[in-house]
Amino acid sequence: MNIKITNFYYLIAGVLAILFAFTHAWNGQSAVLPTLNIETISVGTQTIFTYVWHVITVENLVFGIAFIYMSFQTDQSKIQFSAWLIVAILIVRLMAILGVTAFFDVSGLKDTIIDSIAIVIYVAFIILGTRMKKKQLK
Repeated sequence: MNIKITNFYYLIAGVLAILFAFTHAWNGQSAVLPTLNIETISVGTQTIFTYVWHVITVENLVFGIAFIYMSFQTDQSKIQFSAWLIVAILIVRLMAILGVTAFFDVSGLKDTIIDSIAIVIYVAFIILGTRMKKKQLK
């Protein structure tokens, strides 16, 4: 059994996505979600915030697993649509983060710089992976 990485960009994107999943879960559990344990917020609202937060965590994990799997595929043309679909999701996610932040508090945009840079780098690796020519994949 000869397993060979055919797309290092996808491998890097996958590792980044899994790293983002763990840091997102950790940040949520340690810094963001504990602030919801205020008596004025109902348990139902706390539950919704918690699962909405972790939907992104799980999404990142699934994307990471998918890109690591995709990095070993020899026929990249069969998986290119999936990569572009994930790019679209990530760009829309970034637009939502920036749009909602700007709508509620324009000064809060500076707090999104690190997340924005991370998403742009992540998307760049995916796009680089989709641009690989067949001779580069061998």
